[in-house]
Amino acid sequence: MKPEKFSVKLNEKGLKVTPQRIAILEAIVKLNNHPTAENIIEYIRKNHPNIATATVYKVLDALVSHELIKKVKTEKDIMRYDAIMESHHHIYCSDSDRIEDYNDSELNEMLAAFFEKKGIPNFQIEDVKLQIIGKFINTKK
Repeated sequence: MKPEKFSVKLNEKGLKVTPQRIAILEAIVKLNNHPTAENIIEYIRKNHPNIATATVYKVLDALVSHELIKKVKTEKDIMRYDAIMESHHHIYCSDSDRIEDYNDSELNEMLAAFFEKKGIPNFQIEDVKLQIIGKFINTKK
């Protein structure tokens, strides 16, 4: 989501456009690394020192419930936030707690075909997301 679209997106979702919401959305997009609430608070305090911590948490909850951002939980039970709403997967490094987006259309097609064929009894699948867990390997010598 590009910064100039924040007001439009908030309006489309029926949310009032406020400086706090704009600042928090901007922080999530600019940090671009699936930030934690603490990362977001630290970032916005530089330019918006008067935004309260409780406000950040309330705004994050509102943005999630209105599907402007997504929550991503790590293996260490740390809640992170993602501004990319399009379907994608995540690569999670268990050493560094780093999360990167992973897009693969062939994988998406394979998963869709698998669940279309197999399904899960008495369950309607809305979306499938993978979190691929491992360690980034340093290939430099």
